[in-house]
Amino acid sequence: QPVAHILLQVRESVGELTANLTEAEWNARPANVASSAFHVRHITGVIDRLFTYARGDGLSPEQFSAIRSEGDHLPASDVAAVLDALSARVDSAVAELRTIDVATLGDFRAVGRAKLPSTVIGCLVHGAEHSMRHVGQLSVTTRIARAADAKA
Repeated sequence: QPVAHILLQVRESVGELTANLTEAEWNARPANVASSAFHVRHITGVIDRLFTYARGDGLSPEQFSAIRSEGDHLPASDVAAVLDALSARVDSAVAELRTIDVATLGDFRAVGRAKLPSTVIGCLVHGAEHSMRHVGQLSVTTRIARAADAKA
């Protein structure tokens, strides 16, 4: 249940933080940090990838392609699709949580190409906490980008 609560909070916070961002603000990289566009795409991808590992699966070619495009410029015309993808991924993750047998939470799971050791619960919790960490980074980036845009 805590993982579901975190994921729902991630979605709500992303919506609040990105409301009415301009295209320039979405793509701004103040002090060369990651853009807001990156953080939102990355959150979606993190949830997707960590839940994939929790199921005991490896990443698909589409998931590797998504990793490579997380930092791409985000046109204003694509903002709704990016936010919809995050929302859909959260919904899917919460639904998946309902199906997990609690007896399997301690089962071994290999993560990444290096096959780092984890467990089902480790993957799920890491997906949620890593996403929330990027919400924090998104919060700072959006504030700085808006302030810079207001001065321009």
